Amino acid sequence: MATPVILDVDTGVDDALAILFAVAHPDLDVLGITCVAGNASLEQVVDNTLRVLDAAAAGDIPVAAGAHRPLIAPARSASHVHGADGLGGLVLPATRRTARPEHAVELLRRLIMDRAEPVTLVALAPQTNLALLLRTHPEVAGRIERIVVMGGSASVGNATAVAEFNVWHDPEAAAIVFDAGVPVYMYGLDVFNRVSVAADRAHALERGDHSVGRIVGELLGSRIALSEDEHAEYTGLIGDAGAVCSIVEPAALRTERRPVRVELAGLGRGQTLVDRREFAGEDVVHGLVDPWPVVEVALDVDADRVARLFLDTVLALPSGA
Repeated sequence: MATPVILDVDTGVDDALAILFAVAHPDLDVLGITCVAGNASLEQVVDNTLRVLDAAAAGDIPVAAGAHRPLIAPARSASHVHGADGLGGLVLPATRRTARPEHAVELLRRLIMDRAEPVTLVALAPQTNLALLLRTHPEVAGRIERIVVMGGSASVGNATAVAEFNVWHDPEAAAIVFDAGVPVYMYGLDVFNRVSVAADRAHALERGDHSVGRIVGELLGSRIALSEDEHAEYTGLIGDAGAVCSIVEPAALRTERRPVRVELAGLGRGQTLVDRREFAGEDVVHGLVDPWPVVEVALDVDADRVARLFLDTVLALPSGA
């Protein structure tokens, strides 16, 4: 039986890859997609999402716009990574699809409460919409199977030396979600940075006959990291799509249940502190800290297995060539 999921996205390059995968995989039932500002402005994110659904020949999946900025901080786009349009310059045809008139929070609540079985939320963006949902409609918490978060890190950051972008963009929202009492699965940079497609494979897709393959190849090719001397470097990361892959292929990852806290101030703002100690320290023994939420943290991944799963799935989508 397919897992019912709702995607919460800030559709940039890797969100687009994640949407293509989620729509294509038979073990996932995409109930809806909600949008939030992050990689690009909210208006751009909504438009990108609708166009990607067209490219996937998806059915009538409801899409709704949500928060246009974080709870407290100003919005800060990732256009230096995803381009001004969020899709790295990928040109997709105009769409006749339209977003639903209701706010993303209301769409989330309705889809969750109307479903007989619990729903999995897949947070591929700053968690502003989810924080607003859980604070405005706390009754939904018991109807959520778990929240799969592409965010955080048990090691290095990317937005800062210690903070991953999605959590850093709205750390207050992430703290609310992690502490809401709903099971959380954290697919962070420890595994995000390892699942990639080789450059020759991506270039072959981009030049191929399959329309979705060409889109995937171009999106993979736009995963460009600008180093300090401004030389472009191919990465080929599938990014957010890996978090969705983890739902259908959990055995490809090694996880540990660990206490996690989101830092909200100072140089560590946006960092996910993951307590990986084997034994309690003085802070615990002497009661100097409150208990942290316990989160399932992905720490290792069979990168080749996940990359194959991703490509095999998206290339099964119909071609409109």
